[in-house]
Order: sequence, then structure tokens, then C-alpha cells
Amino acid sequence: MADFLTSTHRSKWIFVPQDLKEKYKAANHRAKQMLEKYGATRVDVDLDGSLAYPELQNDAKDNAEKHSRTKPLKTDEEQLLRAFYEFKIQDVCDAFKFPRKIQATALIYFKRFYLQWSVMEHHPKDIMLTCIYTACKAEENHVSAEELGKGIDQDHHSLGFDLIVYSPYRSIDGFINDMEDFIYSNNGQLQHLQDLHETAKMVADKTMRTEAPLLFSPGQLALAALRRSNEEHQVVDFERYLDNILSRQHPARPVSELTIYLNAIDQLVNKLVTPTAADMKHIDRKLKYCRDPGSHEKSKKRKHRSKD
Repeated sequence: MADFLTSTHRSKWIFVPQDLKEKYKAANHRAKQMLEKYGATRVDVDLDGSLAYPELQNDAKDNAEKHSRTKPLKTDEEQLLRAFYEFKIQDVCDAFKFPRKIQATALIYFKRFYLQWSVMEHHPKDIMLTCIYTACKAEENHVSAEELGKGIDQDHHSLGFDLIVYSPYRSIDGFINDMEDFIYSNNGQLQHLQDLHETAKMVADKTMRTEAPLLFSPGQLALAALRRSNEEHQVVDFERYLDNILSRQHPARPVSELTIYLNAIDQLVNKLVTPTAADMKHIDRKLKYCRDPGSHEKSKKRKHRSKD
């Protein structure tokens, strides 16, 4: 973990929960102000990487009327939409049979992006594809933009953050190797390590869709996944294993302190909800109207014609 300890990932992209709330709230507030000022929230990225905002509404009365019928997304609605597209990131990566490292990198890019922007400003579908494409390039796994589909900002100016990230999967592998020595005297248990390993990676997949990657180190995420997996497979005395790790690496640090972090990660995984397309229908409609107010009028005209 020496690389992580000196990384920008650790110094710039690990937060406390209140930080995340404030960042999400600030992005949502900015988009609401944009809706009031411009009558729309869509922000486009030009080929040179510059941002193109909606045209300013000069008619204050007209602007007020548009705002009264176009309601911005709430922060909890934005959270549900992000959660939906984070699940879609894993779906796309599975469909392309990308390694877990690419999936994790794309998810972290996606999470970092929406610490700075609202979904009302940049549509998650486009950012999802850009994050997957950029993750492939960062991890040297070739895939063309045409293969992934439209909506990819190939210049990646809109991402605007450090591209080197650390995921829990490498740490899981390292801890599994360490466990082989820890339980070396019990050959029967060694045979179950593979099951422990595979389940831990699946737990980590779920963990990556929570806020945990923005709050905890990859090593802590890995240990939480392994502990949860071990509850199912009962391969090691996990409390004793944690004590063994700390006695070698951080002798002055009590196991109880580490356990607090692992419990917090568990709580986030337990609360994870995967929204369905049906759940998203109302939110997606609101998002469409925020980004393209003209679609609201078109929808009303279609409804009026259908009544006639």
C-alpha cells in the first residue's frame, strides 16, 4: 500500500461524510441557480474542452414562468440517478468482459465527477461512457469509442481529475496471499481460501457502488469485503487475523479502531439500493425538462393532441 499512501488518491480524494454532503448540495444548488438564470441546466463540452452554457434568458417574466413549470431535481433524486448509472457501469463492463480493475476505475471516475457537477448539468449516461472509455485507456485495455457508443468526450477535459486510482481488488489478492501463511498449518482451510477470495471480490463489487470508495482506503475496503466473505465461509478467525496484521504493520493501533471503519463500510453496503428503470422514470423525466425545457412544451402539445 506504499503507493497509495503517497498518492493523490489518498491526499485529494478521501473525504469524511459531511464533505460529500456539502459537495453534492453545492452542485445541486448551482444547477438550480442555472435553471433560474438560464431556464435550462445543460452544460455541453466543446471539442476544445471549453464549457458551453445555455443562453441567458433576457425576459425575466418568461424566465420565471419557465422555472415555475420546470422543477429541479432534489439531492436525493440525484443520488438515485447516480446509483442507477453506477449499476449500469458494472453492466457495461460485464458485457465487454472488462477486468474488475477497469470497472472499479470507471466507478471512481464517475463518483469523482459528480462531486463537482450535478446530473442536471451533465447527463450521467454520457459521463458513464466517458468514464468507462477513460478507465480502459488508463488501464491500457484498448477499446474504441465506437464500440462503446455515442456520447463520449474523447478529450476527457470534462473529467478534470487525477486518473491514477486504487481499488480494493489488489489489496484483496494481497491479503489472501497473506492468509495462506496465516493458516498454513491447516491444509483443509487452505482449500476454502479460493471460495473466500471469490466471494470477497463480489462483495467489493457491491462496495464500489456505495460512497465507501470516497471515504475509506482500498485496504480498508478489502478487509471489509474479506470479513463479510469470511462470515459466510468461516475460513479464518478474522479478529485474530486483524490483530496479526496490526501487530506487524501498526503495533500501536488497536483492532477496535480498525473494526469501527469496517463496520461503517458494512453499513453502507447494507443500505445499498439498486434503482430500477421504473424507479427512474419520474426522475428521468424531470431531468429531461431541466436540461431541455423545450421538451416540456412538446410533451404538453402531444398530450393536448391526444385529447383532441
